[in-house]
Amino acid sequence: MSANDSFHIAVLAGDGIGPEVMAPAMQILRAAAALHPDLRLRFSEAPAGAGHYRDTGASLPDATTKLCEQADAILLGACGLPHIRYPDNTEIMPQVELRFIFDLYAGVRPCRLIANIPSPIVGAAERGIDLVVIRESTEGLFASMGKGVVTDTEARETLVITRKTCERLFDFSFRLAQRRKARGGRGLLTCVDKANAFKAYAFFRKMFDECAVRFPAVSTDRLYVDACSAMLVRKPWEFDLLVMENMAARTIEQAVDRAFAAGLRPCEFGGSDGTAAIAAAVLRELPASQNQLRA
Repeated sequence: MSANDSFHIAVLAGDGIGPEVMAPAMQILRAAAALHPDLRLRFSEAPAGAGHYRDTGASLPDATTKLCEQADAILLGACGLPHIRYPDNTEIMPQVELRFIFDLYAGVRPCRLIANIPSPIVGAAERGIDLVVIRESTEGLFASMGKGVVTDTEARETLVITRKTCERLFDFSFRLAQRRKARGGRGLLTCVDKANAFKAYAFFRKMFDECAVRFPAVSTDRLYVDACSAMLVRKPWEFDLLVMENMAARTIEQAVDRAFAAGLRPCEFGGSDGTAAIAAAVLRELPASQNQLRA
């Protein structure tokens, strides 16, 4: 057996629905491994999240971080509980802390409409939905986490976009577009921003344009985040890959959710070596009338 066929996975079930989702996720992984005799998966569970913060004062203990460093990958459930907060009234989010610790700059969310699962979008069942949202995950407005300034009269947070992170994010995105095109996809990468209003986003788009020159086989488009959201809830099948800053992605992901009545919307976060380091187990709730996923 090759060393590459044996993987150690750190499992962080988290809070709330996290453990509930994690249980079937691990069942699926074990069933998949059983189909491949040479594939071996070893799971190590560790605490993280709001519940652990409530009980111990640490949302991401050192032992958990060390386990994540030693593992080949991290399987992450939902973390955070709205009623448990830091003294500054922000929520506990170890999932974001992990992105900073391991420099996981590319959050990849493949979104595909599952056969026989209806969508509220007219025409989606006939045309299909198969798109990928790529969100920068270490900068943007999230770079200000824990660093904002609050007084009695105002609060300030700083949005940060750097050339270094833009270049590696766009390089990652264009290469993913190339691979999808090689498998028969459209090979269309859309830059989503608010470059009409903010200099930081104009800089983001400039970096996108510079990187696009190196990938002539990939088609490109540029959209403002509000316009993109409107298009996603009308004609999501017109998109292939979308790349954007961290906070803008929160808006786009809500629009993507609107296109799916239910189904799978997993997420992985890639690091500087181009591999996935965190896989988030996400299963959206199915209507009671369709509570069985069919492949």
